[in-house]
Amino acid sequence: MAVARGRSAVARQLRDIGRSYHARGWVLGTSGNFSAVISRRPLRLAITASGIAKDRLELDHILECDEHGAVVGRRAGKPSAETLLHVEIARLRGAGSVLHTHSVWSTIASDLHAAEGGVAIDGYEMLKGLQGVSSHLHREWIPIIDNDQDMVRLARQVRGTLTQFESAHAFLLRRHGLYTWGATLEEARRHVEILEFLFEAIGRTREVGHGHHQNS
Repeated sequence: MAVARGRSAVARQLRDIGRSYHARGWVLGTSGNFSAVISRRPLRLAITASGIAKDRLELDHILECDEHGAVVGRRAGKPSAETLLHVEIARLRGAGSVLHTHSVWSTIASDLHAAEGGVAIDGYEMLKGLQGVSSHLHREWIPIIDNDQDMVRLARQVRGTLTQFESAHAFLLRRHGLYTWGATLEEARRHVEILEFLFEAIGRTREVGHGHHQNS
């Protein structure tokens, strides 16, 4: 009974995150997907269904999936096409939640910095909101992975990236958006807010600097 109540609470949290992030312009259209681990052994994820606008999420749109990305239980629906990416992150990072947004600023950053293989961010006080970071002098490297419609192949790419960059709190899919995670749903939620702020800050700084250069 306690487990059922726990799953219901997780579904409500994921629904509320979807509505909140949609209102902030981070998951427009039917973009974005969110998950939370509800069991480790066997691995079970609560994850948003595919093709649902996040401002219209209901509890029935939160599905339960196994480690292969297949729906378990009686609830009908198709899980996010990117479920396998959530599974990889949950496994390799021990994450309790994985959140994926499609904001304008993260998408721009993923394209502008693709040739460098990632985005380096340092010197910002907001970095201290990332788990384990205690100084604005921290340098966060956010790898960029080329987008791919083959989810098995993309999951392998994600696995390789997470293994290579063990201290990364997130990665970007090129022209697609942000993936971040946390030990808990609250931590993952905080990471989204911190990173979205930082992407917008560096994007606007670049914009202002470019305009100033042109004017002078």
